[in-house]
Parts: sequence; C-alpha cells; structure tokens
Amino acid sequence: MDINALLAAFGGGVMGALLGGLPCFVMTGLIVIAGTIASLAGDASAFAGVAFGSFFGPHVAFCGGAAATAYAARKGLIENGQSLDSTMGTGAADPLIVGGVFGILGYLINFLYSNVLGLPTDTIAMTVVTSGIIARLVFGKTGVFGKYDSGEKRVFLTPGKGLILNLVVGLGIGILVAFLPSALQAAGASADWISGNFQNLMFGIAAFSLVFASMGKASPGFHHIIAPAAGASVMLGPVWGIVFGVVGSLLGDLLGNLYNNGKCDSHIDPPGGAIFIQMFIILALAG
Repeated sequence: MDINALLAAFGGGVMGALLGGLPCFVMTGLIVIAGTIASLAGDASAFAGVAFGSFFGPHVAFCGGAAATAYAARKGLIENGQSLDSTMGTGAADPLIVGGVFGILGYLINFLYSNVLGLPTDTIAMTVVTSGIIARLVFGKTGVFGKYDSGEKRVFLTPGKGLILNLVVGLGIGILVAFLPSALQAAGASADWISGNFQNLMFGIAAFSLVFASMGKASPGFHHIIAPAAGASVMLGPVWGIVFGVVGSLLGDLLGNLYNNGKCDSHIDPPGGAIFIQMFIILALAG
C-alpha cells in the first residue's frame, strides 16, 4: 500500500465534497479521454493515476461527495441527500471532513478488493457501491433498499415505454461499440491500442457527457452500458458487445429501482453495481 496515496485520498474526498460528486466524476471522464488520446503518443500512466487514483478516482472523490451529501442532509444542511451535484464549499466544515474520511475509506476498500482479494472485476465500481451502502447505513434512515408506504408496489424493471426505451438504448450502444473497434482499426488505430484503451475511452466519453446533467440538462448516464459492452466487444467479440449493451441497460434500471426508489435519503450508485457485476461475468467468459 502506498501511504502517500492513502493520505492523498483524504484530500481527494474533501475535493469530492467541495465540488460535488457528479462534477468530480465529469472530471474523471475528461482526464480519461485526455489519457487515452495521449497514449497514442506514449506513456499516459500519469493520466490514469489522476483519473482513477487518489484525486478524481470515483472510489475517492465521487464517494466522498456522495457521503458528504448524505451527511449534510442528515444534519439538515441541505434538503436532498441523493443530490450528486451538491457542493459543500460554503457553510460548515464537517461535511468536508466526512468527504475526506470516505475518500480514505474508498481507497482502503478498493485496495482490499483489488490487491488483497484480487477480485476479477472492476473493483473501483464495486467500491463505489460499497461506499454508498456504508454511507446510507451510517447517515440515512431508510435502509439499503428504501422505505415504501403500505400497499405501495416496488418496481424492479421499469415497465411499458420505459422498458422499450431501455432496450433500444442498450441495443443501440451495444451495436455502436460492437463494430466501432473495426472501424477505428480501419482508420489506422492499432489492434494493441484498441485492446488496451477502447473500453476506457468509451467510459471517459460517457462520464464526461454528464457535464450536461451538471448543467441541469436531462442527460442520462450510460457509462454502465457502454464500458462493459466495449470490454465485451474487445475481449469476447462483437456479438457479446451487443448482448452486454442490452444487459447493462436493463441491469442499471433494475439496480436504480432497487436502491434509489422509495423514500431513500442518500445515493447508492446503480451504474457502479451494473459495471462490476457485468465485469465479473465478462472476465469469467474471457477466461
């Protein structure tokens, strides 16, 4: 374990609380895009260290921001504990400290999943979900799966037009990432660069697209669809990219309804859950 990275994670968590979880995630996407482009010219490990490390790593900054928001709502400092763009740059300092503590916690959990247990999945995504559950149990009052009024029906998959929309979105994104690698190779990208960078580039584009959500636009997240589908396309073949595009869209909807519907008072990240579940399966299939 790098003690310097661990200490830096406190600052990364404070940064997440200061800027808000969603803006920090947008920055993650921007840095990932820059890093994958820079990798065409040589070593881009510094970009990955910033995007997925102790500064803007989702397990540090995003989780720090989400935990600080849940804490601030519990203390009555803000109204909505599920808000991902709430900033803690003014007012009390204690939400920033909570963000820093959860930044360190995220670093430690990811180290456990990745370096100690060696779990064959996206351990950062798994850490994001774990941190969200811990924050809800510590600061929330609704339990992991929310509270429902008597007689109120829990929905798992959005029915009707919502289901059709999710299927079309997943199919469309799956088709895109299934055949885009071949198009990139035909345009001059090497097979080695594609195998090493395509999934990260698709993740970065999807994460950065949430800048529009930060601006108040109705911009849906799709990183849980495009990133696993891109990985499946590269590792298993184009058909699997299409399959996991659809799976990712439905799984994200299911987890969103499971964790964040009902009377919930914090955010547990459905895309993170969808990503690490799919990557377990993809890596198992890839052998």
